[in-house]
Amino acid sequence: MKQIYFFAEGNRDMRALLGGKGANLAEMTGLGLPVPSGFTVTTDACHQYQTNNNNMTSQLEEELKDALQHLEEQTGKLFDNTANPLLVSVRSGAAISMPGMMDTILNLGLNDQTVLGLAKQTNNERFAWDCYRRLLQMFGNVVFGIPEKTFDNEMTKLKQAKHYQSDLELTTADLKQLAQQFKALYTATEHKAFPQNPHEQLQLAVDAVFSSWQNNRAKVYRKLHGIPETLGTAVNVQMMAFGNSGQDSGTGVAFTRNPVTGEAKLFGEFLKNAQGEDVVSGLRTPQPIHELADSDPEIYQQFVDSVQELENHYRDMQDVEFTIEHGKLYFLQTRNGKRTPKAAVQIAVDLVEEGKISEAEALMRVDPEQITQLLHPEFAVDDLKGKAALAKGLPASPGAASGQIYFTAASAKAAHEAGHQVVLVRQDTSPEDIEGMVVSEAIVTSRGGMTSHAAVVARGMGKCGVVGCAAITIESDKSVKIGEQTFHEGDNLSVDGTTGKLYAGILSTTKAAQDPNLQKFLQWAQKNGNVDVFANADTPADFEQALRFGAKGIGLTRTEHMFFKSERLFQMRRLIIARTADDRIDPLNKLREMQQKDFVALYRLAEGKNVTIRLLDPPLHEFLPHDEVELKEVATAMNVSVDKLRNRVAELKEVNPMLGHRGCRLAVTYPDIYEMQVTAIANAALQVRSEGINVKPHIMIPLIGSLVEMRWVKDRLVAKLNEVFATTKQPLHYQIGTMIEMPRACLVADQIAQEADFFSFGTNDLTQLTYGFSRDDSGSFLPDYIEKGLLPADPFKSLDQEGVGALMKMAVNGGRKEKRSLPIGVCGELGGDPESIKFFDAIGIDYVSCSPYRVPVAVLASAQAAINRRHQPSFAKSTPTTH
Repeated sequence: MKQIYFFAEGNRDMRALLGGKGANLAEMTGLGLPVPSGFTVTTDACHQYQTNNNNMTSQLEEELKDALQHLEEQTGKLFDNTANPLLVSVRSGAAISMPGMMDTILNLGLNDQTVLGLAKQTNNERFAWDCYRRLLQMFGNVVFGIPEKTFDNEMTKLKQAKHYQSDLELTTADLKQLAQQFKALYTATEHKAFPQNPHEQLQLAVDAVFSSWQNNRAKVYRKLHGIPETLGTAVNVQMMAFGNSGQDSGTGVAFTRNPVTGEAKLFGEFLKNAQGEDVVSGLRTPQPIHELADSDPEIYQQFVDSVQELENHYRDMQDVEFTIEHGKLYFLQTRNGKRTPKAAVQIAVDLVEEGKISEAEALMRVDPEQITQLLHPEFAVDDLKGKAALAKGLPASPGAASGQIYFTAASAKAAHEAGHQVVLVRQDTSPEDIEGMVVSEAIVTSRGGMTSHAAVVARGMGKCGVVGCAAITIESDKSVKIGEQTFHEGDNLSVDGTTGKLYAGILSTTKAAQDPNLQKFLQWAQKNGNVDVFANADTPADFEQALRFGAKGIGLTRTEHMFFKSERLFQMRRLIIARTADDRIDPLNKLREMQQKDFVALYRLAEGKNVTIRLLDPPLHEFLPHDEVELKEVATAMNVSVDKLRNRVAELKEVNPMLGHRGCRLAVTYPDIYEMQVTAIANAALQVRSEGINVKPHIMIPLIGSLVEMRWVKDRLVAKLNEVFATTKQPLHYQIGTMIEMPRACLVADQIAQEADFFSFGTNDLTQLTYGFSRDDSGSFLPDYIEKGLLPADPFKSLDQEGVGALMKMAVNGGRKEKRSLPIGVCGELGGDPESIKFFDAIGIDYVSCSPYRVPVAVLASAQAAINRRHQPSFAKSTPTTH
């Protein structure tokens, strides 16, 4: 099996085999762009390496030798040669881009002899020794695991002793000295000596890149972005192009459009006399790309023309890495650029309007999870009045956040786990900081530009970010000076990633104004989706927010949430401790009046849109006091003895509330509670109808498990509704359906459908009852199950399609067998999960209902599911006029 491909042999469609970087290097080679010669060791070779106990196979060793020989012929240079040395870079490249998460080694092939040959050949001794010290530093870190800080400390000591401000001030003698010190570090840290044989260097480097697939930061990144563990990485071996070979050389990173705002304008940075790691590490602050036009207009124009060709070819914004060696331009990478959610939507809309992609393609270009990040908070205007900024850096990733300052990934993670809001403040970040970055509300660095590691990762995670803030001086792992003010670990800092400004203390935030591009984008999504999106809303404020986001109505109002305000809770407690039906009449009447006002407010906002109201679901003990202090206070307020109240609490206490006296079982024991609620619903609907608003109540009975149970409860509700209509002499159309959350209900769905006007899956309870897990287990043993591979994901965050999904599919088929046009929805929080929505679309679900801020996510996920399935056979679905 062929395990190595030269760039000229591949193309961009070979990502799975060549990795994203290798496939795109091959594509650029095919387009005729100036790409340094090289080859890619495939992901298949990585898999073989892993199954061979992390050892390179003999076949790969032979192919590597042959490929190196062919590369020598292509370049006219020789590996391990003092007269004309061939030096290569060794870079990872997974099929899905993971910026900075795996490893890179530059200048491989140098040793104590070839460095002299490079110096003589280039007539630039300083350049040669700069390359050598970089190789020693990278190789030691990547291959032998010597911490980067160990090498950095040596450089810092030398620069301080010589009073240097920049690495560029290091002389040839300094670099020679550093090379000797770096080699000594190998043995001083109990590692092998630096290998002088370049062939051994290459083999160890390829091994290290394969192994980097399993390093901790790569695992954290894959988990964060849902990247499969099984993909593996390719390795790209490429002739070096030297951006650090003088003032007529340099390196940079550029985007064909602004990755922060989406503006259709070239955006990037470059450094003269530098290698690529200098840009992405943030160790030096680069110049804006447009300044290259002043220093080298011909190169700049060639670059502009080439990257425009790449964008047109890929039909998407490109992230391009380039190097200039003595006035010659080389392209080292192109890929679809990481971008903020705002930029993602802007670029998608612009590409449609430029005629480059279709609306459907645009919808597939944005991750649904990014949509919530588009609603970035902003600092409240009142809080900002008279508030002076401490400092201003580059606005790397938009949003506003406050939290306590921490200076290391470990301390940030520990603070987060202790329940604190964290702002990570560092000189610059590296891939090793990923765990600290994940838990932070905002990321701030004193160095680095808009394409530094901190900036790219913050944008990719949707984190608020400010970089290159020169007014920051990190004094230690415990303190920082920002402007003239010193802050210590745990002090509060507020970060505005939209303006780049930093403020002392905590500032309150407000939601950002809606983006008109997002509105247009979501309108396209609404047109393309098959699954309608409703909201879970219990208050007018929640419903108003959901409507602004495009919700088609309410799919779930949880009436129990309406009983927790003090006056309502008091009446609810009166109801619960009452011993007779007569004693329950007064609290029921008072609760009915309150409920009716609630429903009127929701129906008015709905303006004819569907509102589905779930009748009381939780066990009654949840409304009662539990500790002695509260027991005494409530007993006094209700004019009953503490003992009487305590005894009632004990009677109602549930050992396992999931399996206990709740949902429709309450209606069997206390039918007057549900009768009170449907009376309030009917009266509210009649009142709003008299105002000229059309209302068709949707009443949902929770926890039904059988036909007889459904029929028993429904008969009593219908009788009560008929009583209301007879009194008012105003008939009203309504529907009574059920929440499908019991596995048994899924098994006998055809029977339940005889009485139910609609089904709505309660995925939380259905998951609990199918697995025997509690939602609370997400914080106890479930993380261990996921870590050990016993579960692919938390089933309360993404649907268990094999188990819970199979029950749902059975219920859909059963229900529709009885009633062909039975409306079926999902009202658990999984209704806002994109992966789950794909499944719901596939099994014929009509609508999902989710929390207001998940509505835009669900709208886009619905469109993407429909687009993906457009050419597949469709499942029978109900007529979409009811829900």
